[in-house]
Amino acid sequence: MDLLNQLETILESDPLIDEVGLIHPSQFITLSKECSESSNSSSDGAFRPANTKFWNRDHKLGISTEILLPVCKAAKSAFMDAMKQYKTHSDLSVNKREDKNMVYGPSSSCQSFESEVMKHSRALLLLSCDLGTAWNARKLVVSKKQQLPMFTDELHLSALVLSYSHKSEQAWSHRRWVIKMICEKYSNLQQIIAKESELVEKIAERSKMNYRAWNHRCWLVSYMTREQMLYELKKSRDWAGLHVADNSCFHYRRRLMLGISENKQGDDPSYDVENYQVVKEELDLNEALIKRYIGREALWLHRRFLSLCLIRHLMTTTHGISCHSTSMDNEINIFLDKELRLLDSCSTIQDTEFEDFEGQAMYSTMYFLWLIKVI
Repeated sequence: MDLLNQLETILESDPLIDEVGLIHPSQFITLSKECSESSNSSSDGAFRPANTKFWNRDHKLGISTEILLPVCKAAKSAFMDAMKQYKTHSDLSVNKREDKNMVYGPSSSCQSFESEVMKHSRALLLLSCDLGTAWNARKLVVSKKQQLPMFTDELHLSALVLSYSHKSEQAWSHRRWVIKMICEKYSNLQQIIAKESELVEKIAERSKMNYRAWNHRCWLVSYMTREQMLYELKKSRDWAGLHVADNSCFHYRRRLMLGISENKQGDDPSYDVENYQVVKEELDLNEALIKRYIGREALWLHRRFLSLCLIRHLMTTTHGISCHSTSMDNEINIFLDKELRLLDSCSTIQDTEFEDFEGQAMYSTMYFLWLIKVI
């Protein structure tokens, strides 16, 4: 239990830890040298045990890989014991409250075991992040308290887990549960949603093709205001241009565009104009990326969605406002002519040595065949 106590002491003494990593024992020597060379190494408030099992500096925590198994076993044993005691005392407290002839205050022993459950489950999840029992135990305690600081602590813990296990489904799921709980109790979620979106982008930079992270970001759209959706669409524009092979980013942009089109107040025509402009700008961006990055299937798949949005918008406007039917037909013809020119420029195989040009020709042809069927 000594190693477990060390880990839990570090977590208690430095609540601002924002990143956890697993370190090979040989790396501790290098880290120690870096610490000794720092002029303010003795006054940075870091916890440094005498052995080479843990490393804590600048709110970063390193755990030696050689102690993972024994510490994990100790944490699991301590957690299971605390959980058993907590459930036992919780049941006793419920039975006492049902006795209407007696009045009882909060059980100090129950609160003590509750604290133990939270302490040991935190250490356990940092070592074994996919243990659903530990996540569920924390949900049980937090749901009973319904306190904003506890919700914030849960977001912090899951962020710590995601700092080293970027694709942990349990951690992402726990964050969604916490946000739902906050939403039920507090109405203003805009700041939390903004921070969540920043977290996903940060993790996506470190973990390529992270479907779980982007899926979480797509889920956040349902909690965004129209202004936030427009801001996120603008904000993710540059990221999409630098990661054209990551279809998850384009899926997120599609989700934002759907959210924007669905988020209308009344029959204000300005919303339709704005939605139309959003689609047009995205089509222009997509065309520029297609010409810059040859043979990227994700870009052509994204263009199908954009073309469908534009055509449906024009068709709906045409049927809804008959006096504009001629101009809308012209808009559709202009769009098709533009797509034909794009097809012509992309269907030419300029260099047979590289498969990208062949892929570009194939994707453009498949896109146009699809477009003909849609129209």
